[in-house]
Amino acid sequence: MSTVRDCTLTTEHSRDLNVSGTLIALRKLTLYLGKRDYVDHVQNVDSIEGVVKIDPADLGGKKVFVQLACAFRYGREDLDVIGLSFRKDIWFKHLQLYPAADHKPTLTPMHDCLLKKAGEQGHAFTFDIPINLPCSVTLQPGPDDAGKACGVDFEVKTYISDVADPEEKLDKKDTARLIVRKIQFAPDATGAPGPKADICKSFMMSDKPVHLEASLDKEIYYHGDPINVNVKVKNETTKTVTKIKVTVDQTTDVVLYSADKYTKTVLCQEFGETIDANSTFDKSLTITPLLADNKEKRGLALDGRLKDEDTNLASNTIMRDGMDKEVLGILVSYKIKVNLMVSSGGLLGGLTASDVQVELPLILMNPKPQEVSRWESEERMLPLRLSTFPQQKKDEE
Repeated sequence: MSTVRDCTLTTEHSRDLNVSGTLIALRKLTLYLGKRDYVDHVQNVDSIEGVVKIDPADLGGKKVFVQLACAFRYGREDLDVIGLSFRKDIWFKHLQLYPAADHKPTLTPMHDCLLKKAGEQGHAFTFDIPINLPCSVTLQPGPDDAGKACGVDFEVKTYISDVADPEEKLDKKDTARLIVRKIQFAPDATGAPGPKADICKSFMMSDKPVHLEASLDKEIYYHGDPINVNVKVKNETTKTVTKIKVTVDQTTDVVLYSADKYTKTVLCQEFGETIDANSTFDKSLTITPLLADNKEKRGLALDGRLKDEDTNLASNTIMRDGMDKEVLGILVSYKIKVNLMVSSGGLLGGLTASDVQVELPLILMNPKPQEVSRWESEERMLPLRLSTFPQQKKDEE
């Protein structure tokens, strides 16, 4: 990766050949994108605008295509080589760029910027992402897992072939690809009233109950922000509440290939609050669920991860009315559980302790970035360039 004055990020494919002589790199394809994150605005999704630089020399009469694919990987990539495939395409689309076909996109400022980078051999393209496709989600691999992580990803790929959808596997030197992300931001109305739950529980040998009420200040929270859980307790019994435990559970529903639904705890925090018999309690308990505290948990759902970049816990899946759940691949939700540990007192108090529990739905999302002017956005464009380099050998003189 190299950075130059125009902020071009360059990633190149090449082979390290241990042969005598000089290697001459002849660039055949170069893929340019202006960004890696494309926002799902619920009613529409940002279009993918890019450019492919094509050197007609040495194409051998073949064609050049560009493809956008949304796929779900649910198994280790290294097992693909034994004839098994653990990748299922949810949606894909091909465009022929060379020789020129029917695709003639309306040029945008992003296209103009990328075409300046590519020069006369640049060919612009645009993909419109359907609104019913899932957002990018990665399932966190274990410490010993290798290869691509499982989850839903989007890939832009340009390649040299005779047909748009070749049956045989393409040679890496004839392709250039970039993983991009489809993401959602929290809606503007994040200050809506939060959820509330309450319970009244009676105990054996006690004619009066414990009242527990828990609530959140707002409906939506941003990743990394502290969450105040408001807890109110009215203890009318002769028992003592010895502590309060708050947990946050992430539920991942893999609906694409099976009814696989599992829950992982991303936060468990105990508060040493004692509530005596016939007394009340009213306090806000602050928690902050973070990926940094869950790095070793295999299968935890994360927001789609780009190579060598960190991410966060997966955002809640926001579904539109009438959407097919199976197309979404992975559904993510959260809930907060508030537990009161109630002791009976006496010599067996700890052994006969029971709990009082309520659950609250939690929505975690990323904040919408600040708007910038058109001039500022053009100045901040970060063209991403990925090239293929077939290798040729030149004899020593």
